[in-house]
Amino acid sequence: MTGERPRGRAWLRATAVIALVPGAALLLLMVAGALAPWPGGAALVATIGSAAMVARVWLGSLARLAARIRAAAAGGDVPDLPVTALLPSVQDVADGVTRLARSLAERGALVERLRRADAAIIEALPDPLLVLSAERLPLRANRAARDALGAPPGAGAAPADVAVLLRHPALAEALDRALAAGSPAVADLALPVPMPRELMAQVIPLDPPLADGGRILVLLSDRTRERAVERTRADFVANASHELRTPLASLIGFIETLRGPAADDPAAQQRFLEIMAEQSDRMRRLIDDLLGLSRIEVSEHQAPAGRADVAAVARSEAEALAPILSARKAHLALDLPAQAIAEPADADQIGQVVRNLLDNAIRYGRQGGEVRLAVSQAPGRDGRHGVLLAVTDDGPGIAREHIPRLTERFYRVDKARSRGAGGTGLGLAIVKHIVNRHRGTLAIDSEEGSGTTFRVWLPGE
Repeated sequence: MTGERPRGRAWLRATAVIALVPGAALLLLMVAGALAPWPGGAALVATIGSAAMVARVWLGSLARLAARIRAAAAGGDVPDLPVTALLPSVQDVADGVTRLARSLAERGALVERLRRADAAIIEALPDPLLVLSAERLPLRANRAARDALGAPPGAGAAPADVAVLLRHPALAEALDRALAAGSPAVADLALPVPMPRELMAQVIPLDPPLADGGRILVLLSDRTRERAVERTRADFVANASHELRTPLASLIGFIETLRGPAADDPAAQQRFLEIMAEQSDRMRRLIDDLLGLSRIEVSEHQAPAGRADVAAVARSEAEALAPILSARKAHLALDLPAQAIAEPADADQIGQVVRNLLDNAIRYGRQGGEVRLAVSQAPGRDGRHGVLLAVTDDGPGIAREHIPRLTERFYRVDKARSRGAGGTGLGLAIVKHIVNRHRGTLAIDSEEGSGTTFRVWLPGE
């Protein structure tokens, strides 16, 4: 009813406007006696009736025209608008509105296609890209940025680590320069968390801004791998030259002895050849560990893909170490569930962690002692679901001051004992870098005379 009353009042007003002039003229003629009352009254009634009919048709056409305009404004289809032939001017307006609405719809569809194409291109870029507002708030991030910066699920979601990135002093300075000069700026960034990464950021100001208010583009290039390769080459040369010097000197000395004083002494030759074989094997293990550590360091900033059953991997590695256990007359106690899934995880690298920790515990534990290998489901420090791997020995233990440095390259608590046991000094460094790549944690508990426990936590499914 409330909608009908305004329409009724509009119809009455339109009727009055249309009938005003001819009605007033008829009344004046009748008052002046120029027109008889009866035909004048009939003419007045006919005029008012005709005005009411025209007003109804006119208002109906305008109402339909207004409805079509509202549909066009809302983005709907605008078909041809039929208007009565009595109102050709309204028909012209209706035709113009229809043409305008269709033209706007076509342009809107074109703009939408271009917008989707731009979004698809940005999403497919291999390098991380962020779109920031004028207030430097993140508006959009492509897939590469979400993967690299730890975004929550959902296309276009702002990565979780963007706040840390935007607070970096070098990037903040580059943003200031780019906005002040209106031209791109470049910054080198070193991010310590969640993994050490080295990035080059290109800051590109946008004028005019994007439709969503985007004012700044931040394009990130990950240089971690290239820098790691450079450091690895330098470290490999330095470490290899330092650590290989002693066994090489021994080999050279034994060769000179075999050529000279021991040339005619079969017993001495046999003894020297055995020592040379041990030194050669030590160099082989050292080079293998150096190469393995270099490969791990190069890819450490990239989380692994896939999943691994830690319990099955631990069981397999325990069986493979039976000869070393037998040589040390040690006993291995297993506490393994039927299944313990780590994800994301690299099964080969997890096997290397288990192998290095078990080998370390067997070699440096008590002769004829016991080594315990346990795997269990356990939450991490942040409450995430995960898998806990623990290796415990009953050896002499490690003094507290040595524990923080155990995972350093070539760090040995007892150098003579380490070399005698055949260690390279790289096993725990390899374990640390593998655990870091898996976004896990490594904890070492030990007291002198009470044995040592290594605990590795890995994120689970």
